[in-house]
Amino acid sequence: MKIVIAGGSGLIGQKLTDYLIRAGHKIIILTRKAKKNSGNVHYVQWLEEGTSPENEIRDSDVFINLAGVSINNGRWNTNHKKQIYNSRMAATDELLRIISLLPIKPSVLINASAIGIYPASINARYTEDSLETSNDFLGQTVYDWENKAKQVETYGTRTALMRLGVVLDMEGGALPLMVLPYRLFAGGKVGTGEQWVSWVHMVDVVRAIEFVITNSNLRGPVNVTAPIPVRMEYFGKTISSVLHRPHWLPVPTFVMRLILGRKSSLVLKGQHVVPKVLSENGFTFMFPTLHSALKDLLIK
Repeated sequence: MKIVIAGGSGLIGQKLTDYLIRAGHKIIILTRKAKKNSGNVHYVQWLEEGTSPENEIRDSDVFINLAGVSINNGRWNTNHKKQIYNSRMAATDELLRIISLLPIKPSVLINASAIGIYPASINARYTEDSLETSNDFLGQTVYDWENKAKQVETYGTRTALMRLGVVLDMEGGALPLMVLPYRLFAGGKVGTGEQWVSWVHMVDVVRAIEFVITNSNLRGPVNVTAPIPVRMEYFGKTISSVLHRPHWLPVPTFVMRLILGRKSSLVLKGQHVVPKVLSENGFTFMFPTLHSALKDLLIK
């Protein structure tokens, strides 16, 4: 297949591109900066004045939208939050414009969003059938982003809204920061420790995306989380066990808020999210348990 990826230079985009290339697909990466093509990867400029990517990506089978300023970098001040929100809206608007001009529409748009659309809760359990949505910054961003992406259905293109959990990978994201204190023998409980962590191994993220592409009956929300979410206290103890390091030095809630500001909600609050759609449609996780995922990522 010919697959267009917006946001292909990010961590997930790079891993996904490598995976899809190995599977024999041809990849087109939309990028702001001109780059030389390499093998089955073709780079097309977009979101810059004078660019017309629609002229170079005709007859593409799949569009994947990973574009947007990272929520993990920087503090969530007013300016950064505007960048996070506006970058997602602008990229999705441009994808809609491009698809509207293509004589042959893609069969599917994979729009990667986040489980942050669900309200933080200690007791609730969320599946794709859950209708509750969070009214905080991240929840509103995901809600608006998904609604914009769904507009592509007016062109007959199937839309899958892949709600990513905490993606575990040692090359970026949250895991390296979570592991560091344990490597320094200073790991311990974060906040109350009762908050849920709905995590997923990077390998299962890219496998799930391919699974949704090839299963044409899957549309709408798809939770991309491992089937067994854990509480933060258990997460820390599992890191401790895998690395054979102590779990003893707590990080109080007020300290996390001082360090991270409003972004501290990413680690101090959480949601218990399960992948009902993937599980009921036969997707098999390579790393269904946290211990197996961390052992793969941390023990080399």
